Amino acid sequence: MQELHLGGVFVPAALVWAAAALVLSSLIGRILSRTGFYDWVWHRALFDFALFVILWGAISAIPYHTAFSTCWPP
Repeated sequence: MQELHLGGVFVPAALVWAAAALVLSSLIGRILSRTGFYDWVWHRALFDFALFVILWGAISAIPYHTAFSTCWPP
């Protein structure tokens, strides 16, 4: 399990990635709301939750693949 050192406190990396995904999904949600995209969505809360989970997975995958990539120069 990865941990990050923030201000003298060890914080689980998943919590930091989840916070970043929450901020990003709320910004995307505002953009989608202003453009009228939610008129085409059947269940807005379910769509927002799915967007959050997809972003959380994508944000969490970036450090993992960067750390274990064989193409990364040593």
